[in-house]
Formats: sequence, structure tokens, C-alpha cells
Amino acid sequence: MTTGSSTQGIQIRTRQRWLGEAVELVSSMRFAISLLTLIAIASVIGTVMKQNEPMPNYVNQFGPFWFEIFGKLGLYAVYSAWWFLLIMGFLVLSTSLCIARNAPKMLRDVKSWRDNVREQSLRNFHHKHEWTSAESPAEAAARLARQVGARGYKTKLVDKEGGTLLAAKQGAANKWGYIFAHAAIVIICLGGLLDSDLPIRFQQWFYGKSAFAGNGIISEIPERYRLGLNNPTFRGNTLIPEGSSSSTAIIPQKDGVMIQDLPFTIQLKRFIIDFYSTGMPKLFASEVVVRDHETGKETAATIKVNEPLIYKGVAIYQSSFEDGGSKLKLVAYPMRGGSNSHFDLAGEVNGTTPLSSSSGDYTIEWSGFRPFNVENMQAAASGQASGSTSGDARAVNVGKNVNRGFMDGLDKHLGSSAKNANSKDFKNVGPSVQYKLRDKTGQAREYFNYMQSLPIDGADVFLAGMREQPDQPFRYLRIPADDNDSVAEWMRLRAALANPALREEAARRYARQAISSGREASPVLREQLEQSALRGLTIFAGDGKVSGYIAVTRFLEQLPAAEQEKAADIFMKILNGSMWELWQAARAQDGLAAVASDEKHGRYLQLAINALADAAFYPAPVFLQLTGFQEIKASVLQVTRSPGKKVVYLGCLFLVLGVFSMLYIRERRLWIWIKPGPDGQGSQALLAMSTQRRTLDFDKEFEQMKGRLTGAGQPAPGPSA
Repeated sequence: MTTGSSTQGIQIRTRQRWLGEAVELVSSMRFAISLLTLIAIASVIGTVMKQNEPMPNYVNQFGPFWFEIFGKLGLYAVYSAWWFLLIMGFLVLSTSLCIARNAPKMLRDVKSWRDNVREQSLRNFHHKHEWTSAESPAEAAARLARQVGARGYKTKLVDKEGGTLLAAKQGAANKWGYIFAHAAIVIICLGGLLDSDLPIRFQQWFYGKSAFAGNGIISEIPERYRLGLNNPTFRGNTLIPEGSSSSTAIIPQKDGVMIQDLPFTIQLKRFIIDFYSTGMPKLFASEVVVRDHETGKETAATIKVNEPLIYKGVAIYQSSFEDGGSKLKLVAYPMRGGSNSHFDLAGEVNGTTPLSSSSGDYTIEWSGFRPFNVENMQAAASGQASGSTSGDARAVNVGKNVNRGFMDGLDKHLGSSAKNANSKDFKNVGPSVQYKLRDKTGQAREYFNYMQSLPIDGADVFLAGMREQPDQPFRYLRIPADDNDSVAEWMRLRAALANPALREEAARRYARQAISSGREASPVLREQLEQSALRGLTIFAGDGKVSGYIAVTRFLEQLPAAEQEKAADIFMKILNGSMWELWQAARAQDGLAAVASDEKHGRYLQLAINALADAAFYPAPVFLQLTGFQEIKASVLQVTRSPGKKVVYLGCLFLVLGVFSMLYIRERRLWIWIKPGPDGQGSQALLAMSTQRRTLDFDKEFEQMKGRLTGAGQPAPGPSA
């Protein structure tokens, strides 16, 4: 029986010792500093890496391998990651234990006078001074208490055996600084946890709420994906087109979104936006009407950036703006085959439109519309050129060690430009439309077309941009504008180039024009010219895989190196002449008169040929030209309920008070031991002072105190400081 009781007692003491050591570790300063270091590292990650971006953005940025690793670590939403919340929780626990362990001792020390000191202990202080006075001990004690009190000290007289002790203290609030500073950390962390997504996770864990990952009308989304009006904290966005309203907010989650119901409805009356000359937004605001669901009361307000509307504890911020579903009118021109029949098309931003073409069935996803674009036209002359054809042609030739003279001669015929432009020449170049063409397999390319022509390199061209990945820049096809400032002539020429019958007609026309009218044409020469022109047009038109200048380059590479430069000049001369005749033949087929053979149209034809060469890098079945629109703006409002904000403000106040108290309030203690003088005549006093931080100011204060207190007495022999 005794052995069992002894073993049980050992186990209890072991558990108590283990618990005590655990509490000692968690409440230690080294543990708290480690946690603060981890929070600082996490904050750096959250600052450097954009948070809560769409997942495809991270895949494009980091690649599939690191995307998976960073995702498992929760780096895409650091401040709501489970490990970050755990660190915050441990920091709250550590600081709370530290306060619980040390605050009572500090408070007792604040109240304590430390009047249990002895005379000999005072003689061991560094700051001490001893003197005698003709006053009686009682008179000296009363006088000294008054003088010390006049210096801002609280005093207390204690009768001791053989004398009287005067205990004084000042700056005891310094101890409150430590308590306030530590309490501030706890309060700020609690406020941060309260405003985190921890309440939403709590509802997911215990109330069956989950994120919605599908598509549907918001009002028809089931209850399990919605958060009620009693949700204590949330931060979501709502997009409202002009003239529309919303009573919900969208809260993004890792695997979808959650719908937050609001106690009111926000109606957007008008969206206001103003721009700088560079095209950057200068001011945007929303004129809204908020209708209370409970009372039906309507409140009109204007929400601006940094000027939110606070209604029933919910803050409504102006976050950004989007297109609210602008109505678009376009003309679709075929980019493949020999047909030149265009057709009208309508679309709505954020909607889809089916498209059937000779190349298959597609879906147009309208992703963006801009009513105007302010561009640096000097930079556009170089940065928005297509660049595709010349880059590929150069790679082919250099790889084959083709004569550089031929390459330089060919470069001048290409549609690319590579000039540097540093001057700023901002200009509004008009509306633009952005969309994706998705085929049946789900593959999509993104396109960006300007509505109006742009002056680039001394010519007006229509820019048609394309990119295959969202993280890539757009590459632009430059279609020259015709006499009517349209793409009609270029589209006619494109269709004619793809038409074998028109190519043959153009070759015959070229052969007739090339033979001198001053003598009888040689049938053999005419036949040779006709065949050369037809062959040149056929090579340039391509075989479905390679076309344009790339096809020309590959054809010329088959010739001996010494003949390539001369052959290139002859080939380009025949090609340019036959393309002119092809253009005229196409116009004649459509019942139009031939264009004047002048410098203006010659320049246009050269640009058109360059664009036809670059069109091989514009893999779209149709070119969509914007012809009209009805703009509908939409405002993106951030709707938040953050009760933790006031808690954080309180914590910041405590932190300021705590830091101020620790840095600017110095605790000082003073003792004066008063006893009868030698032979019972007068009195003898021993002064001692102490402080937490010894500084030059304290040394000066001690000297001043010593001089003030000993002014009526004589210093006693012996050591003093």
C-alpha cells in the first residue's frame, strides 16, 4: 500500500514538473521571439507574393511543380493559412501566460514601498549620501518628506528601531508599460483572428457550410453555400452594373466562393470615372442608394476611394470598376479560304456567342471592352508591331548560313519594326475589344482588336492582337487601312490570294503588262512570265502549313548560295507586280474600278503584302472588327464587417501607452534613514536612490536631490557618491 501511494505521488510530481516546464517554455521570451520571427517571415511572403489571385495565375508564374508545393503550404493565402493562425494562437497563449505569471508580481511591486530595507543595505547602494543636521529626527523627517514630495515623489514615513525610514517612489507607472505592451500583443492578435476567415471556417466545420464551385444564378444557390446575416465578420466583393442592384457579396475561397447575404440592397445609380492624360484613373466613385431590408428606408450616398459608406456596421468601399456587360456590334471577316463574304455579329461583355466558320465551330467569350485607350504612339510604332515573321525568317536563314546580303534585302520587305522610342506621345486611339476563341476541344486563344486605325510608321493600320497564354504579351498583326479607312481592301486581297482561279488571272495580267507594248510579245516569254508569277503567288499563298516570307525563304534556300541574292530581288519584283494585278483582278470580280497606280497605293500594297505574310501567325478563323457599342459600366464594391478593427485599435492604444510608459517613464526609488545624531544632538540622515536604468540624467538628478536635501545640514564624514 505504501509502495503504490509512493509511485502515484512520483507520477503526480512528474506530471506537475512536466506541465511546469511546458508553461515555462511557452511563456518564455525566446518562445515569443521565435513566434514573432515566424510571423515576420510569413508577412514578407504575403507581401512579396500576391495573395488570393486566381489559381491559373500561380500555375503560369511558378509552374505545375512549385504550384502544388506552394499550394500545400498555403502561400497563396498566407494570412488565412492554418499554420499562420496556429502561430497567432500560440503567440496569444504565450503572451497571456507571460502576463498571468508576471503581472501580479509587477502590480505588487507597484504598490510596494520596499520599506523593509535596513540601514546597512542602504550603505551598499551606489547612489548614496550621508549628512548630519541640527534638527531633531522628527523635524528632519517632516522636512525631508516635504522636500521629496515637492519633487513629485510619493512618500511614506516608517518608524524603525533606532530611527525613522522615509520611503519614496516615482514613476511606478513604468511597470504598467510592460503590462500594456504585452496586453496589446494579445488584443491585436485577437482582433486579427476575429477579422480572419476563422469564423467562416468555424461555420464550415460545425454548420456544414461549404464553398460553391459551379455556375448559377446567385439567388438560386443553395443555403449550404450561403452565409447568414449573423456572420460576425466577412470581407467580400460585389459587382453592380449601372442601373442594377445587389444584396449579396462574393467571398472567394480556395476551392470556390461563398455567398454572403447582406441586410440591405445596394443599387448603383451612376458610376463616375475620370482619367489622367496618361489614361490612368484619377477618380472613380459610385452614386448608390442603399435600401434597408428591415425598415425599407432608402439612403443615397456617394462612395469614393478612401471614403467608404458605413451602414449598420458594414463598411462599403469603392474597390475598382469593371465592364457591366456592354453591348457590342462587330463585323466578322473570314481569315481562311477564298471567300470574302463578311457578316454582322453581336456580343455582350462577360457573355458568349457561338461562331460557325469553314474551319469549325467556335465559342466567342467576350472578356473585355474599353471605350478608349490612351497609348504612347511612339512606343506603339516599335512595341506593337507583329514581329513574328521577321524573327522566324531570321532564325531560318542564320541557321542555314544563308548569304547575309540576301537576308538584309529580305528584311526590308517584312512587316516588322524594331525601332526604339523614348519620347512620350500619348493619344487616345479609340475603343478596343478583347475576347477568346474557344474550339470544341476547349483550347482557346485570346485576341485584342482596336476599333479604329492607328498611325504607325507613317501609315494608318488596324492592330489585331493575339496571345496563347494569359501571361504572354499580345503580338499584333498590322492590317493597313484602305482609302475608306477600313480593312475591306485587305480582306479582298487576302481572299483573292487564297483563290487559285484569281491567282491564275493575276499571273496572266502580270505577263501581259510586263511585255513591252512596243514590240510583238513572244509567246514563250509571256508563258514564262505567267508561270513565274503564278508560282510566286502560289508559294506566297502557302500550302496550309508554311506561307508568306517563310515559304519564300525556304524556296530560295534550295538555290545555290551565290544565286540567292539575285534570285531574291527578281522574286520580290515579280511577287509585288503580280500582287498588284491580283488586287485589281479581285476588284474587277466584285465590279469595282481599278485603283490608281500611284505612290500612295503602292505603299498600301507593300503594307498589305507584309500583313498577309504575318497573317500566318494570326491563327483565327475570322477577324472581328468592332463597329458599334453601348457601354455599360459596373462598380466593384468591397463589403466588409470587421468587428476586430475596433479591437485592433484598442490594442494599438495599449501599445502606444505601453511603449510610452516604458521609454519615457523611469521608475525611481528613494530611501532616507533618519536617526539621532552623535551624542543625541541633532540628527543623522542616510540617503540612497535607485532606478531601473542608470543614465547620466539619473546621476544629475541624484546630485540635485542631494544638494536640495542637505542644504540645511552638514555632510557627515565618510564616503558618499
